[in-house]
Amino acid sequence: MRGSALFQVAFRSSPAAAASGYGIVVLAFLWVIASAITDLLARYDQLHDTGELLAQFEGRAVRPDRRGEPNLTGPGGSAFLEGKTVTLAGAALVQRVVGAVTKTGGNVLSTEVELQGNHSKAGFISVVTSCEIEQPALQQLLYDLEAGLPFLFVEQLLVETFLTVTTTPPGKLRVSLTVSGQWQERK
Repeated sequence: MRGSALFQVAFRSSPAAAASGYGIVVLAFLWVIASAITDLLARYDQLHDTGELLAQFEGRAVRPDRRGEPNLTGPGGSAFLEGKTVTLAGAALVQRVVGAVTKTGGNVLSTEVELQGNHSKAGFISVVTSCEIEQPALQQLLYDLEAGLPFLFVEQLLVETFLTVTTTPPGKLRVSLTVSGQWQERK
């Protein structure tokens, strides 16, 4: 009791000290409230971003690319290859790869779908493509394949240049690449 009496005596004798103490307590409460609101807003933004990412993975939404245009490089905007069967999903993958090669000005020589590969148990389908493409377009081809939806992975890349006179036009490269994507069976 003696300590509280001393506290009361100190504030009774100095109203300025009492006012400054009250101001400090109010500022502390305001700081606690502001930091709690800031934390709630940050968590809400994180929840919103996670919801958008989940929707993108499930194929319900298409996120725009850096230019603000929708990224519709794959059928349906799904992270997985589309198709009711593994054969249809393989055909969709071939169509996607051939489309990317022709978009960059290349010429497809052959394609081969591998439904029974190393990763087939995990639901991956691979396409081995042989094509001719100009050297500057190769980087754009690889970007087009690996960016966007569905998620595709270039597993193997073999590039040949021609120093002798062949049937290949000058400046072109013969490229063999293996592209994989995951197919998820619809339930």
